[in-house]
Amino acid sequence: MLPAAVVEAESIPFDKLGLHPELAMGVSDRGFTAATPIQAAVFPIVSGGRDLIASAETGSGKTGAFLLPVLDQLLKRRSAGAATDQRSTSILVLAPTRELVVQIEDDLQGFVYHTGLTSAAVFGGTPIGPQAQALSAGVDVVVATPGRLLDHLRGGIPGFNRLDTLILDEADRMLDMGFWPDVRKIVSNLPERRKGEGAGRQTLLFSATIPDFVLRPLKELAHDPAYVQLGRRGAPADGISHAVERMPSSKKTSWLTRFLGKTSGSVLVFVNTKRGTERLARALSSAGIKATALHADRTQSLRLAAVGGFRSGRYRVLVATDVAARGLDIDGIKYVVNFEVPPNRDTYIHRVGRTARLDATGSALTLAAPDELVAVKALQASIDLELR
Repeated sequence: MLPAAVVEAESIPFDKLGLHPELAMGVSDRGFTAATPIQAAVFPIVSGGRDLIASAETGSGKTGAFLLPVLDQLLKRRSAGAATDQRSTSILVLAPTRELVVQIEDDLQGFVYHTGLTSAAVFGGTPIGPQAQALSAGVDVVVATPGRLLDHLRGGIPGFNRLDTLILDEADRMLDMGFWPDVRKIVSNLPERRKGEGAGRQTLLFSATIPDFVLRPLKELAHDPAYVQLGRRGAPADGISHAVERMPSSKKTSWLTRFLGKTSGSVLVFVNTKRGTERLARALSSAGIKATALHADRTQSLRLAAVGGFRSGRYRVLVATDVAARGLDIDGIKYVVNFEVPPNRDTYIHRVGRTARLDATGSALTLAAPDELVAVKALQASIDLELR
């Protein structure tokens, strides 16, 4: 079991963290004036070089929590005249989906705008050649999905022999059996894990949920890690209201159409299957609702267009599989609708965490058919949450 180390932390002004001046300029350009509690809590730990496991509720600012301290340390080493190999990568971030890689890269580009640091986003569904060229030329930070990064490693791409920091975002997903074999192969190509101050690789693992089944692989990655948990372990953000609507499966589409007609604001709808996602998006579009679909079988250009269109307001409704459940950070999502009951607690937490980001409020609705009520009761018990 992980230690029950619930940390009490408060937001603090960024100027109290002593960020490298060029990085501070990028933070200011983004409109950020204060570090969130998770950012403030982990900054001194990461800056001190210790391995870390960090858990905080969705929408709490975890991307900044892992990027800012490692970028700050890299810039300060270079400002101090530390010798660097310009063809080697210092920071590797692994994430489970293309959408999350793109989002992390976007945040990263904003932070390093004034610094001269370079980066590459590596994910499938796009031509491998330009990515290979960037990696061969050498970049400071690589943000990647495991499968595509392995493709590059098999092709002999150099650059990880001097890696300082490995970061796993959505660490619980990265360490389950779907991703762990690929992650393990990647780690075998990296420097040894940190065994003492100033030696080897620092490893940081971040997620909203850290279930017990990931503890065994964690031991292979992190050496004597610090553990930071903000808020209740495995619980949704406090700003989310939760409700269940009971109805036959055959009535769900018509109910959702009426609901959308009576409400305003952006709505993210989760469906359990790719085929169901397409079918529901078409039905909503036929009813005059601006909706689009997002799932793993769509081309990368269509996936980016769907997320971009939803973010810009071109589409009011994004109908998605769980490819959108982790890391998708879009301001102003008012409702998250589970068109079907999620299969487990962690999926529910990550889905509904797309609303109520950074202290905002939002609503989570779950549509439950009679044969799904047992799953609803199991969900209530596992989250210790009253779904009315």
